Amino acid sequence: MAMHGTVIRSTGSWYVVRTDDGHEVECKVKGNFRLRGIRSTSPVAVGDGVSVVQQAGGAYITDIDERRNCIVRKASNLSKQSHVLAANVDAALLVVTVARPVTTTTFIDRFLASAEAYGVPALLAINKADELDAAERAEADGLMALYRPMGYACHAISALTGSGLDALRDDLAGRTTLLAGHSGVGKSTLLNRLVPEAHARTASISEAHQTGMHTTTFSALYDLPGGGALIDIPGIKGFGTFNIEPAEVGHYFRDIFALSADCRFRGCTHTHEPGCAVRRALDEGRLAPSRYISYLSMLEDKDEAKYRPAY
Repeated sequence: MAMHGTVIRSTGSWYVVRTDDGHEVECKVKGNFRLRGIRSTSPVAVGDGVSVVQQAGGAYITDIDERRNCIVRKASNLSKQSHVLAANVDAALLVVTVARPVTTTTFIDRFLASAEAYGVPALLAINKADELDAAERAEADGLMALYRPMGYACHAISALTGSGLDALRDDLAGRTTLLAGHSGVGKSTLLNRLVPEAHARTASISEAHQTGMHTTTFSALYDLPGGGALIDIPGIKGFGTFNIEPAEVGHYFRDIFALSADCRFRGCTHTHEPGCAVRRALDEGRLAPSRYISYLSMLEDKDEAKYRPAY
């Protein structure tokens, strides 16, 4: 008997599908399904609409609906393959911290540019706002001052105390949102705040490295009490871009793209050409150096040796 549903949990080998009539079914992927030209380590992702067939021995996913969109990154150590983080999302929320651990602007910019490339609106939550000293608070304010004028919603929050969460809830309401961030930024604590029945495991930061211990080991979709859903994925260490041509990179940096309209040459790479409006803006203090550095780092992704493995 064939059924249709949505993938709500993925361990990589097993999938849980919520059928259209509300049942949850554990499924595997049909063996030959992986061979149908899907160059990905994860041909099925949380958020996918799928067809499921019950057979002797269990339930099997036999087909994927056409995706509205997906968020993709390069698979670790497999430069020619992608890793689909989530499918059919309305937004992508990146949880960041300015300390304990530090989220770099390069990581933030790569995430924002990738979301832009896949047509997914992105927003930022700067967590642990209750723990910041004066210098760190100034840094958090600086991040918001950098990204808000580009049109990215930014929230200073404390998942621990609940501060700032009402405004964030308003932004998430009615939307299916990918929840991403480094390990240790408080993603699981935030998830437990927003979806009390999630029971996501949390762990303390490793003092030795100021990095998080991985507490999420699989991707899962959680319904938000007020409508909408969060798709929680394991902590990401790096964010290698996939299938973005060098000439396109500047299109996904909103500030650089706006400036590039005034470059002398069409197709300007903003690295050496005369009459480059982007480098002029950089020299005149109208473009943040961190944004230009991030842009250059994504251009260099084409040199595979420079890519830092992610997981």
